[in-house]
Amino acid sequence: MTSIDFTKMHGTGNDYVYVDCTKNEIEDGTELSKFVSDRHFGVGSDGLILIKKSDVADFKMDMYNADGSKGEMCGNGIRCVGKYVYDNGLTDKTTVTIETLAGIKTIELYLKDGKVDSVLVNMGSPELKASQIPVIFPKDQMINEPMEVDGSIFRVTCVSMGNPHCVIFTDEDTRTLDLPHIGPLFENHPTFPQRVNTEFANILDRKNIRMRVWERGSGETLACGTGACATAVAAVVNGLTDDEVTIHLLGGNLTVRYDQENNTVWLKGPATTVFTGHIDIPDSFEKDDVKIYEPRK
Repeated sequence: MTSIDFTKMHGTGNDYVYVDCTKNEIEDGTELSKFVSDRHFGVGSDGLILIKKSDVADFKMDMYNADGSKGEMCGNGIRCVGKYVYDNGLTDKTTVTIETLAGIKTIELYLKDGKVDSVLVNMGSPELKASQIPVIFPKDQMINEPMEVDGSIFRVTCVSMGNPHCVIFTDEDTRTLDLPHIGPLFENHPTFPQRVNTEFANILDRKNIRMRVWERGSGETLACGTGACATAVAAVVNGLTDDEVTIHLLGGNLTVRYDQENNTVWLKGPATTVFTGHIDIPDSFEKDDVKIYEPRK
């Protein structure tokens, strides 16, 4: 039995367990993520984020979904990484680079009373080419295209923000949508060879969008940063909104700006520490006897 220190944090309700791996090595967080994410027997979260040293950036973010699968990028998660490293004295910089599986991201930290209050993230360039998202589709892009799911036709726009997203603009109030039913059908649809994150969105006006999200590997979450960005990009390319919008999610609001001239997406939102603690981790799991944690020698 091993005890590890952790911090529970959230960005607009999208919560993760964070572990400082600049001090203790955790090579593979697959089983650990499943263990700590359980809301009854673990800490309870949408996944696990390991903060590591990096050879190419200030820090590295190693992200795992609640089902143990690895995620390329998390807009809410990376904001909390910025708050963690500053508030815990791992850096004194307010411009920080973070290595992710979706590339190196630059974040700007905004302080209040000496602590990080909100974070602006350069999310990089959105990808609309179907084969790069990836989406199995005969055209070069999948923008406002019909797609049959569960016997109904949906108009979908697919975007990658380093991870795949399928955005559906609907007149149906997303607050009454049966997302636990329809979400998995999109996530595991054969059109998406690496599964997909799915956003259902209502256009409120040219500057506001209401959205719910079904995240690949985690189910419905209260917010999704990359999903908010993908939704904003989809709204702009479909001519539905201005370049800067507020995305209204179940866990709060995020601001997204799509700079079309430079093909760059900017995401701003809060980062919040919930609590810190330690948890006893079994040396192996009876389910598959996988050893999940090796303290650094």
